[in-house]
Amino acid sequence: MSITQEFELIGMQKASEAVAYTLKEMTKYAQPGMTTKELDNYGARILSDFGANSAPYLTYGFPGWNCISINNEFCHGIPSDKRILKEGDLVNIDVSAELNGFWADNGGSFVLGEDINQHQILVDASKLILKKAIDNIKGGVQISDIGYLIENEAKKRGFKVIKNLGGHGVGRSLHEHPDELLNYKNRFDQRRFKKNSVVAIETFISTTSTYADTLNDGWTMIGNKGGYMAQHEHTIVVTDGKPIILTELNGIWN
Repeated sequence: MSITQEFELIGMQKASEAVAYTLKEMTKYAQPGMTTKELDNYGARILSDFGANSAPYLTYGFPGWNCISINNEFCHGIPSDKRILKEGDLVNIDVSAELNGFWADNGGSFVLGEDINQHQILVDASKLILKKAIDNIKGGVQISDIGYLIENEAKKRGFKVIKNLGGHGVGRSLHEHPDELLNYKNRFDQRRFKKNSVVAIETFISTTSTYADTLNDGWTMIGNKGGYMAQHEHTIVVTDGKPIILTELNGIWN
């Protein structure tokens, strides 16, 4: 969407606060021995307290309130009472919701407890790359140049990007134009970021894979060459200068 009136900005700020606070609290709440369903239920209660509704459920009929992916699961993991969190797990939580007709999206990967499996270097790379990407977005910047920046920064750190996942416009629905804000330079993409547009910018930084494949459950995605992936995401408003980071409350850069 494009912000044209003050009530739209206020609506996006409130929806973004709901998803950002939920993501932050879910990240703090997660602990070894807990099931991903317990973690999802906790997030559901927080969103409900805001009066917000699960965006993946409303949009796609997703079987949960939030996507929770563990270790080799790249994204869209289904919360389960059979999946138990363990020390050192690489956890990704993606929280998106609708509140009073406005939609916001954010996500983050983190290491649960002690980094016994050496995932923190991947997580840190994803965080830093997202920050650098967002710092370079303003009206008129070519979308594919940000994709190039993300891929180049990943390569410098010895990582790859997932080429069939990307950011997207958001605001009046979960996925809007501009869609496919990819993590690499698509030389055929001549689009540019527009001032006042609302977009979800997200990294998909991986150890070995370059594409994500969907499992038989119809939701969970894993790498085509295995390995691990870290994702971090903010909903922002594009301006003539530094973007407005609507989901800054989530604290993924802390």
